[in-house]
Amino acid sequence: MFSIVLNIVGTLFHLYVAARLYSLDAVRSRIPRRVWWIGAFLVWLLYFAGVHIGDQALDWRWWPGQFALTWLGITFIMSLCLLAADILGGFGLWWRAHTQKLRALGAAAGVLLASLAIFQGMRAPVVVDQEVVMKDLPKALDGTAIVAVSDIHLGAQRRSEWLAARVEQINALQPAAVLLLGDQVEDEPIGEPQLAPTLRALKAPWGVWAVTGNHEFYGDLDTTVREFEEGGVRWLRDRRVELAPGLVLAGIEDIGRAMRNGGEITAGLARTIPAPTGAATILMSHIPAAPIIEEASARGVDLMLSGHTHGGQIWPFSYAVQKRFAKYIGAYDVDGMTLYVTRGAGSWGPRMRLWRPGEIIRLTLRSPTAA
Repeated sequence: MFSIVLNIVGTLFHLYVAARLYSLDAVRSRIPRRVWWIGAFLVWLLYFAGVHIGDQALDWRWWPGQFALTWLGITFIMSLCLLAADILGGFGLWWRAHTQKLRALGAAAGVLLASLAIFQGMRAPVVVDQEVVMKDLPKALDGTAIVAVSDIHLGAQRRSEWLAARVEQINALQPAAVLLLGDQVEDEPIGEPQLAPTLRALKAPWGVWAVTGNHEFYGDLDTTVREFEEGGVRWLRDRRVELAPGLVLAGIEDIGRAMRNGGEITAGLARTIPAPTGAATILMSHIPAAPIIEEASARGVDLMLSGHTHGGQIWPFSYAVQKRFAKYIGAYDVDGMTLYVTRGAGSWGPRMRLWRPGEIIRLTLRSPTAA
């Protein structure tokens, strides 16, 4: 069903962009109609094939699959810009003398914005600093730095080499602990011998901890968990640990399946934190669902960390994401609990981001009793 939707939507975007570009005198005067539309058909054929091949395969099939998703992103952005030009010019019904200029401006804007989106999607994630006051944090832990990373989506697009560069970024921040907030993989296990030594290169005295995201469950979950465990990553699947005296870290299993099937999504949280711990508590939950946020605050969690939303990834999808998750990006105060929803370090689908790049979060923990 998903591939059918991609075929229909992608074809409409492709045809609209091709038709509008060929309506420009500068294009029509240089390229014969037959040549243009044969070329457009061949590009569409590659897109169609890529949709069915997919971009998750870890061999040559990645290329047509990734082309299809990237082309979908490019034609979507260009369609928005060209449509804006058409609306402004009344689809040629008024301002006819300016139709060519408006469409040329729309095409140029589409190319520039698509290029920016690709640049933002390909570049290294930026480091974002966030201070968090935790009401129960011991004074001795004031100033502790913890790094959180979500949605790295290792797979066909990103491999151990990409992850190694992120390890260098994280180690430079000198964190006490590293928290992986889910969607570590795109779907299937990585299957790279370099993955374990790359993960073991992370330097964090309190360890590297992870929770599952929805994408871990799309593939072989058990193998993915084992691959990361071989790299020294410890998983929190509806359980909690004491990171340091007076500081608890909890993690719940991804709630995506329960949300899709209408199940009880707070059951894992109830098992993990049946009552307030009496210590400063950090909760990792991949999806920032409202019931989890409210329940976590009620159970005395000081800091909740989530990802999943990608911050909308490509504008204006951010508005649709915000409809689904009211708290979808950045820091929020929820009855005294700090919620931080990161836009993630990687991307899903097209390797594009509009407007902001991926991020790695450095959280500095503060005690209210510190001088």
